[in-house]
Amino acid sequence: MAKRDYYETLGCDRGADETVLKASYRKLAMKWHPDRNQGDAEAEVMFKEVNEAYEVLKDPQKRAAYDRFGHAAFENGGGGPGFGNDFASSFADIFDDLFGGSMGRGRGGGQARGRGSDLRYNMEITLEEAFVGKTAQIKIPTSVACEACSGSGAKPGTQPKACRTCGGAGKIRHAQGFFTLERTCPTCQGRGSVIEDPCSACGGAGRVTRERALSVQIPPGVEDGTRIRLGGEGEAGVRGGPAGDLYIFLSIEPHPFFQREGADLYCRVPISMVTAALGGAVEVPTIDGDKTKVKIPEGTQSQKRFRLSGKGMPILRSRSAGDMYVQVVVETPQKLTKRQKELLAEFDKDSSGETHPESTGFFAKVKEFFQGAAGEGA
Repeated sequence: MAKRDYYETLGCDRGADETVLKASYRKLAMKWHPDRNQGDAEAEVMFKEVNEAYEVLKDPQKRAAYDRFGHAAFENGGGGPGFGNDFASSFADIFDDLFGGSMGRGRGGGQARGRGSDLRYNMEITLEEAFVGKTAQIKIPTSVACEACSGSGAKPGTQPKACRTCGGAGKIRHAQGFFTLERTCPTCQGRGSVIEDPCSACGGAGRVTRERALSVQIPPGVEDGTRIRLGGEGEAGVRGGPAGDLYIFLSIEPHPFFQREGADLYCRVPISMVTAALGGAVEVPTIDGDKTKVKIPEGTQSQKRFRLSGKGMPILRSRSAGDMYVQVVVETPQKLTKRQKELLAEFDKDSSGETHPESTGFFAKVKEFFQGAAGEGA
């Protein structure tokens, strides 16, 4: 019986690219896989044909030979696709789909060592500390390498021995029909070695729990929510495995004077009605612990902002800094004396449109509005 065309087997055109070929192959391989069609001889044949076709067409050189000579290119010892261990490894992605990645293809192979967990530490700092930066000393409870066994987990003077089940490979291969499966060795859990005499100090884990002191450098300009990573300062790995990382998450305390937006600072400053009307100067604090004077022009309105260039927060990893904005709020006087009330009443009586241009203009427009509405209703 003549073999079917490989492109026809995969349901692809001859010009199909690698992505299309792989997608079609994965779909058909899963459809005809023996584990999903137990006892179905036709499914087993189809599965073989799909695998054989993809083995040729996924290889540029084999595909070129097939496009030119057809099946004859691989007859009489022409280097056709085989079905040994290389065949099994080429279907690793299919095994992941079918078995959820449980085929034992762990990182690091037979000598896999458990990486330590990453740790998180929450740190709160003041806005002033975020401005200048600081070196913080912290203590964290974590797992560290056992000193008694140097992290090996074996009793001092002994060494872990090669696993007899897998021969130190960490994986066990199992032949099933025409292909081979690999799974993690259940005896050594993929490490390739076993500990016959565990260390009494750590129970064979290779690590113990200790409180560790660390120095953390906080750079100037950090913002709320900044994350600082300290590589290798997390939990120690199992039996000499690599340590995890430590992540410092920063939060900044609210400040009594300043609100922050990026690198800019905002300060709300109340001023008297007299200062706003006649002009003057107010002294305001700055984040560097100093103070500066802000000149208030005559006739300043409430909510007016004054910009102080370069008086904001430093920009992280830069020599630049943000600005500081002073927003003045005109305070209405309270609990006036009788004389003060008389003076204000006299002032209001003598006021003109030039004294209060905004309110005069507003009420003039209101008057026009109502006059217009009355005219339309007549």
